[in-house]
Amino acid sequence: MNRPQGFDLVERARALAPLIMSEADDIERTRRLTPSVTAALVENGLYRALLPKRFGGAEATLDEFMQMQEEIAKADASTAWCLGQCSVCAMTAAYLDPEAADEIFNTAPGILAWGAIGREVRAEPGGYRASARWDFASGSRQASWLGAHVRVVEADGSPRNKPDGSPEIRTILFPMSQATMYDVWDVIGLRGTGTDSYSVDNLFIPEKFAALRDDPSACRETGPLYKLTTNMVFSMGFAATSLGVARAMLDAATELARGKTPQGLKAMRDNNAVQGQIGRTEASLRAARAYLYATANDVWRDLARGDPISEAHRIAIRIASTWTIHQSASVVDIAYHMSGATAVFAKNPFERRFRDMHAIAQQIQARDTQYEDAGKAILSGNLTAPPTTR
Repeated sequence: MNRPQGFDLVERARALAPLIMSEADDIERTRRLTPSVTAALVENGLYRALLPKRFGGAEATLDEFMQMQEEIAKADASTAWCLGQCSVCAMTAAYLDPEAADEIFNTAPGILAWGAIGREVRAEPGGYRASARWDFASGSRQASWLGAHVRVVEADGSPRNKPDGSPEIRTILFPMSQATMYDVWDVIGLRGTGTDSYSVDNLFIPEKFAALRDDPSACRETGPLYKLTTNMVFSMGFAATSLGVARAMLDAATELARGKTPQGLKAMRDNNAVQGQIGRTEASLRAARAYLYATANDVWRDLARGDPISEAHRIAIRIASTWTIHQSASVVDIAYHMSGATAVFAKNPFERRFRDMHAIAQQIQARDTQYEDAGKAILSGNLTAPPTTR
């Protein structure tokens, strides 16, 4: 499982595109990644993009991770979504007992997945007792370990709080074999992500497999990547995924326009309206990409030179990722409508990307409330403080 450091994640992702595209129909049909695609992602180290170097990971820059996501998304959005989800989950190694992290991530296939926050665990001597069910575990069908973000209660049932009075949230981790899976992911877009539900019953979690994820006091790594919270990296990775879907969709529409002549009309390539629409849409997509990557590079520069993460960084990431997803959805809509009736046939490269993009746009990272949160923080005038917990 230990690969040489410095391997080129972006080039490897680009090289895997033909395989992923050839498997995309099966991924869609079976609602999970195919064994050959999963094996290729593992063999090329892509799941280890954000794993600390001391565990054999790439510990990639934010920019490299985002470019990797973008390249995979051009081939298939579901594959990119699973890869992005599980790659960010691997950041948890920075908060774990090293022996536990090595067991999870250096035993093949070394993939961790988790779902939405919820439920609670009861503290016991040496660990925690869990009986609960969780939802929205993208990539769980490829995973060897699962996680869950839970509130901690003491043996007497009283909630355990942090020093600031907020509830203590731990990320508990357990082998996939100890969970029951539920096939519930019957959706219109991102069908291949296998974002299913899972549960455990009366499961004991040893203390070393319960991390204080995203708590700076618990972080064992010093690199700039681990100054970012997992939620921040999720946002930027999913925004980059949306860029990849939009790029593939616009390229497909442009290629169609080069050769299509609608019935009773002039060739699309000679139509002034089509020409103008492609030009404006291309500009919109390039602007969104430039904004997202500029934000990533600005934040990374600050962290790499030793600055602490701040509320300003959190807000910059939040609005850039949300706006990019919205702009990508707009590009996909324009390309879909421009392609006319051709776009509605499943055999053509449009309708799946249309559905996938609108599934991405329904995620928490794309909610309009992200702008409200940003506006509130900006109006407070206190953007130099550490980011608030969300």
